Parts: sequence; C-alpha cells; structure tokens
Amino acid sequence: MCNSIVGYCFFLMEIAEIKVTYSTNKPDKIKLTTCQEVYEFIISKWDLDIIEFQEECKLILLNRANCVLGIYELSKGGIAGTVVDIRVILSVALKCNASSIILVHNHPSGNMKPSEADKKITEKLKNACELLDIHLLDHLIISKYEYYSFAKNENIINHTFS
Repeated sequence: MCNSIVGYCFFLMEIAEIKVTYSTNKPDKIKLTTCQEVYEFIISKWDLDIIEFQEECKLILLNRANCVLGIYELSKGGIAGTVVDIRVILSVALKCNASSIILVHNHPSGNMKPSEADKKITEKLKNACELLDIHLLDHLIISKYEYYSFAKNENIINHTFS
C-alpha cells in the first residue's frame, strides 16, 4: 500500500507466526541431582544395540527444580563423531522453557577421555548458555558401562551438580 501524499511507501507483509506449545500427560516428574542419576536415566533411554557402533548426541532439558522436561535427540553421526550445533541446542532449550540442560554423547570406542573437540564444544556451549541464563549442568560422555562427567572432572562447568 503506497501513501502518495506523504511520499512514503508502506508495504503490508504477512510474516510467519511462531507457535510454541508444551504439554505433559505424565504427573510423575523425574528429578536428577547427581551425575550417576543422569547416567542411569539416559542409559535407559539409549539404544544399547548401537552405542558401541555409532556416536549420538542427546540433550536433557530440565526445569528449575532439575526435573526432566524431555530428551532431545540432537544428532547421530559416525564411528568417530557427530554434529553438535549450539544454535539448535539453545533454540530447543528456549522452546521448551528449560532452565537447565545436560549434554550427553557416547564414545563408541569406549574411551571415556574427552577429546579436545569435546572440551571446546563444552566451553562454547557454557558461554552461550550464560548469555541466555540457561545453566549447563553437565556434559556426559557415556558408554555401555561407564561415564565421564565434565561437571565432576573438568574446570569448564562450575555448577554444584555432581
């Protein structure tokens, strides 16, 4: 629509509407307070038939009371890696209204030592989360029988979650 009297043109445009919904039909909430509880929870949700074959990354979303809102399957990769996109992680956390998140991925080799890439992505995610007031409680590397916790073993994550 043009307004020729003033000399400016104004265009009416339709834009996409973003709609966010959240509903739960589960009255029992799962509360996670330790790394061991996180490991036991997530390993029960993992496909153990491929845990030693293919690397996967999942995101646990929590409310302010550390109750699980849900699990987001972030990516599936190959034998030696998978994609961890921080923008996707944060958009999912925001859409779910999560106060805290826990990043979890497996090492098909069974080696629980974090790689330099694991350390860098954890640091980058921690910094991005701080900007949005979302707490990165932990980053777990898991295998079928054990886990490694960044909150427990590295100086990257400075929360009391352990």
